[in-house]
Parts: sequence; structure tokens; C-alpha cells
Amino acid sequence: MANFVNTIKNIFKIEELRQRILYTLGILIIVRLGAHITLPGIDVHALAISNQDAASNTLFGLFDLFVGGAFSNAAIFALGIMPYITSSIIFQLAGVVIPEIQKMQREGEEGRRKINQYTRLGTVVISALQGWGLSIKLAYQQTAGGVPVVPDSGFLFTISTIFLLTAGTVFMMWLGEQITERGIGNGISLIIFIGIIARLPASLWQEWLLIQAGSRHWLVELVVITLLVFIIAAVVLVTQGARRIPVQYAKRQVGRKVYGGTTQYIPLRVNTAGVMPIIFAQALMFIPNTILSFFPESKFIITLAQLFHYDSFVYAILYFTLIVLFTYFYTAIIFNPKDIADNMKKQGGFIPGIRPGQHTVEYIDSILTRITLPGSIFLGLVAILPTFVTNIFNISMGFAQFFGGTSLLIVVGVALDTLQQIESHLLMRHYDGFMKSGRIRGRVGAGGF
Repeated sequence: MANFVNTIKNIFKIEELRQRILYTLGILIIVRLGAHITLPGIDVHALAISNQDAASNTLFGLFDLFVGGAFSNAAIFALGIMPYITSSIIFQLAGVVIPEIQKMQREGEEGRRKINQYTRLGTVVISALQGWGLSIKLAYQQTAGGVPVVPDSGFLFTISTIFLLTAGTVFMMWLGEQITERGIGNGISLIIFIGIIARLPASLWQEWLLIQAGSRHWLVELVVITLLVFIIAAVVLVTQGARRIPVQYAKRQVGRKVYGGTTQYIPLRVNTAGVMPIIFAQALMFIPNTILSFFPESKFIITLAQLFHYDSFVYAILYFTLIVLFTYFYTAIIFNPKDIADNMKKQGGFIPGIRPGQHTVEYIDSILTRITLPGSIFLGLVAILPTFVTNIFNISMGFAQFFGGTSLLIVVGVALDTLQQIESHLLMRHYDGFMKSGRIRGRVGAGGF
């Protein structure tokens, strides 16, 4: 504990680090303020009543989780940073099938700059389309008593909503880039992080009210909190877990200097795919309930939605299976053993006991396949934990989201990344970091989030 307190003191002794942290906190405050500025033309009172009647187990509920409630508030930051993430994923996947993008990926810094420009343009297009869709949703949204959320849903409302939402997303994208450049941590990740964390105080307050009302015994709440601590510890352990493959570099002499002859390691993460398999699977599982919101009187859709409800056994099995499949799929996209083997061969490196070339590719691929299995199973278990926690302990779905799923993985991953950067600043200036035994390893994110 004393070491932790000293580390915190050392952080504020370093002027550059102190300025970076304060700069980051200032931008995150701006992000949270923008999440509560409602779009013009909306009846705030009617919107609040309508949201009380709406179900959270939809694609819109998932979206609202990432933007910290800005979507349900119909705020100027309602789309959050998600269009940028969607655009990034599209170009990442396109790099597998489109030769032009593959070529840009191999061009180094210049290629990455071009891809970033295309990603930004894609963000604008996606934001405009999503803004148009949200304007239509708001125009038809009303309370149970028939009071419209948008009293005058004309052409002017649609145009202004599209413009403000697109501008809000572009502004948030710029804020994220400023954090990455001048602040601490990955800006895009931190914006998502603060949106998820913003819901924690309200969820804890709801749990406290249940205890005060006598609906929940404090011993049950203690068990729940203890379980949450163990789950977080397990997520940290798996996130940090990696299989290190030794790589030996041959000695070569240039003039009087000898290069190489060292042993390095290729870290293969247990959870190479990051949080993306859960995001993909969750989006698919929420589709039936989202369709139900458009066809509330269809008996077939109602029956289908009941099967896909978050507390059903069918939902848990399908959700788990999709996550395992998506983990292998996304790992295969973002990690190419052939590229690793080719780079090793060019640099004169080899794995002891393994011939360079195709044998190295097969060896790395076999190890990656074996460690991906426990990683995918763990992701699946973490993803369905909120469902079981809700059914067993009867806690609110908002608080249950912190027991697993996308929110917990993002929070842990971003926290580790940020702590790793802070620790690097401390060690560079000869201060003790958060861990005396070794440095905190940042995660290998999928797409930087």
C-alpha cells in the first residue's frame, strides 16, 4: 500500500506526466458533458418517459452502453465513437480481401496515413447514415400515452439531427486523437472506457437502495462484490497471459562489429482477438429483439425474441458458440503466421529446432490454434456470466454487465494499457512503477480498442 501511495505521489512530481493526465481528464469531462446535451427539437420530458418503457435488451441498448447513455439521452454525442470503430473494422477486414488496401498496409507509415484518412472519411459516411436512422427512430418514438418525442419531426429536424450527430462523432474522433497525442493512453479506448464507467455509480446506487429497502441482504451483496473481484482478477490474468516462442538470431559480422546472436520471443496472447468476438456475437444475438421493436404485434417475431432473451438457455448456448467461432475467425484475420515467418527469415531469425519457411508457419499456427481454444472458451464464459449472475442473485442488468461481457473486457484492457503507459513514464525517470517485480504488460488490442 505504501508503495502504491508513493507511486501516485511520483506521478504528480513529473511535470510532463502530470500535464498529460490533467489534459486527458479535461477532454473526458468534455465527452461526458456532450453526452447530456440533447438535440434540438426533442421533448426531453417525453423522451425520459419513453425510455422508461423501452427494453434495454436490444441492439440500441448495447449501443447505449458504449456511449455512456448518450444514445438514450438523444445527445449530440449519441453516436459516440462507434462509427469510427465500425469504419476501422471495415478497413481492417477489407485488408484481407482487397489487394489495394493490402498494399497500403505494407507501405509502412505512409500507408497507415492513407488508411487513416480513408477511415475518417468512412466515419463521416457511417455517422451520416446512422444519424439519419436515429432521426427516423426519434420521429416515430412516443410515450405509452401517445405523446411524441419530437413534436415537429419535419425536414429541418432530420437535416439538423444528421449534421449535429455527424459533427459530434467527428469532434469526438478528434478529441480521441488529441488524447493519444498529448494525453495518456489510447484516446478512442478511453472515450469508450469513460462511457462504460459512467454507468457504475448509478448501478451501485440501485444496489444500495435494494439493501435499504430490505429487498437484498447485505451478505448477498458482499458475496456479489467478492465474486466481481475474483472475475476481474481472472480477466486480468487471461488478458496478460501469453505463450512466448523463442526466436534465435544468427550472428553476422559487419566490419569489426558483430550483430545478432541474441534470443528474442514472439508473445502469442491467449486472448489475441481481444473483445471483438463478443461485440460481433452480441450484435447478432440482439437482432431478433431489435426487429421486435419494429414489429411488436408479430407472433412469430415475439416467439423468436423470447428464445433469444438474455436469460434463456438457448440464448446462452448460441451466444457461447458464436463467440468461440468468432474468436478463431478474428484471430485468423489479425494474426498471420506467414508474415511472422517471412519477417523472421529476412532478419536471419529462426525458432530452435524448427526449419525456416513453411515449417515455421505450421509450428506457429499449431501453437496459436491450441492457445486460442482456452481463450475462446474463457471469452464465452465471461460473456454469459451477466445472465447467470442476474438469474442467481437477482441483481439489475445494469450492474450485471460489470461481471462480464464487453464492458468488463474493455474496462480491464484499457486500464492495463493506461497503467502501462504511466509506468513507462515513471521508469524512464527512474521512479518505481506500480509493480516492483516487473512491468505491466499492455494488452494486444484488436483495432486499438
